[in-house]
Amino acid sequence: MSTDTVQAKRELDNTVRVGTAGRISTFAVHVTEWKRSFLERSFPDRRFHFLPKNLSERDLERTWKPRILAGGPCELFVWGAALPPALAASAAERSIPVLFVEDGFLRSVRPSASRTPPLSLALDRRTPYFDCRRPSDLEVLLSTHGFEADAALTKRARAGITLLLESRISKYNGRLQRTAEEVYGAQTKKRVLVVGQVEGAAAEQPQAQILYKPHSDVLSRVRPARSDPAEVAHHCEVITESLPLAEALRAVDHVYTITSLAGFEALMRVIKVTTAGSPFYAGWGLTDDRHPNPRHSLEALFAGAYLLYPYYFDPPGANVIRSDRRRYQAATRRACPCASPPAWRPWGPYGVLGWRRLLTAMVAPAIRRAGSDRDVEDFRADPIGFFRSLSDRRLQPHSLSVRVTM
Repeated sequence: MSTDTVQAKRELDNTVRVGTAGRISTFAVHVTEWKRSFLERSFPDRRFHFLPKNLSERDLERTWKPRILAGGPCELFVWGAALPPALAASAAERSIPVLFVEDGFLRSVRPSASRTPPLSLALDRRTPYFDCRRPSDLEVLLSTHGFEADAALTKRARAGITLLLESRISKYNGRLQRTAEEVYGAQTKKRVLVVGQVEGAAAEQPQAQILYKPHSDVLSRVRPARSDPAEVAHHCEVITESLPLAEALRAVDHVYTITSLAGFEALMRVIKVTTAGSPFYAGWGLTDDRHPNPRHSLEALFAGAYLLYPYYFDPPGANVIRSDRRRYQAATRRACPCASPPAWRPWGPYGVLGWRRLLTAMVAPAIRRAGSDRDVEDFRADPIGFFRSLSDRRLQPHSLSVRVTM
């Protein structure tokens, strides 16, 4: 690992280490309301100031920039790809540290990315890991760390991959309702899963069964769609069922993607991957890129992305801790899909007049109004577990005007 990389990691570790003297003034940008309490719990050595999400240029110039620049040493947390240009210019001019914050590659038990504390976070001083225009801390780490000479780390990575595959987990996870065979049908030819560019896959694989899987957050209405699947329906079969990615990958032969982490998860399952963009796992000789550049093994990529780069939380919402083998294992166990709910019976809590059936009938409409269809699905499967896992106060029982005894 280069001297610059070692120094950058040391500074970042010192910044997030619990128990450092004093509290850092942290101005957080693009952070939705439900994530704020999670960040405050997870980083107790920081004093957070959350900028409004829809901040006007006038308010930034008149209110927030003077506050940021006049308050002494501080830093900026950015959830997403970019700072407002005026704030980015001030940060560069005053050498204010900027941390780009994203969910880690092992995120949550629930398939939706909303309202549940993440199991891990990626904090990057250069740019988000998915920004291919500039080198991220992850890319620098992958380029400079001596993976080949680190036999212990390679062994940990190999064990970590085995644990992830045996647990049948992905970045997002959920209860399996139908198998891949039931959703895809009987396999009679090569099967290609597309997470992104459908037309290119259809042109290159004319004899294959082309399956297009939109992002789970789009299907559950948590995130707005940026394209209409109907426009490519003549090229493929659009998979709109809530099929966990680990299950979706189990019965395919090839994955096409632009930058999705699904491509890396496919590599771990020994599935051929074609990338149309520049994700962190492309260009190392493991994927079908248009400009191959063999540099690393699968274990090295996993070690960098899952073991060295992220910060894990155990339990979710607890103080941030640097990744290590035990924390990754704990997060993996937490991410395992929940067991199926008890079978329906005419008596007991799941019966016709049981409290769970009556409760879901009363509360589900309110949850749908405050959240999404996916929230209703998770609530019906496990009402008590659903409420206990929430960070969004809009969905807490008192906000739904329903008293629920836990």
